Amino acid sequence: MHFITGGAFNGKSQWVRNYYQLNDSDCRWISAYSGDVFDYRINESGTDLIVMEGLELWIKRDCHTIEFSEWRKSWQQSLLKWKSWEQEESGRQIIFIGTDISKGIVPVDPNERKWRDLTGWAYQDLTAASDRVDLIWYGVGSQLK
Repeated sequence: MHFITGGAFNGKSQWVRNYYQLNDSDCRWISAYSGDVFDYRINESGTDLIVMEGLELWIKRDCHTIEFSEWRKSWQQSLLKWKSWEQEESGRQIIFIGTDISKGIVPVDPNERKWRDLTGWAYQDLTAASDRVDLIWYGVGSQLK
């Protein structure tokens, strides 16, 4: 798994397209920004390369409907399933793109704080599970792991 993060509108998607030399037919690109539904069942995707973009929006959707500990446990189980899917066949890879929402003033609204906290925990879990992690600022990538 490969996790790409960075600020909003900092060129994360374009960096992925350039780094992997992707066009639309090379992968299954699932984007929260386009209204795509997050699909935990990647094994039914029909392709070996999957890009999931906009993790923070999917987390926001989920964090208001499920308890924190329950969501995190489900997330960690999904990470194990995705890792297993990658390892089943050579060439399989999942690329996750998520905006860093941890900077700035802590939100006053409890729901916004919960979203921010849960996103931070999810990104920590994803970083631990990923083979590679890159931070993108203004289109420039810096490999963290």
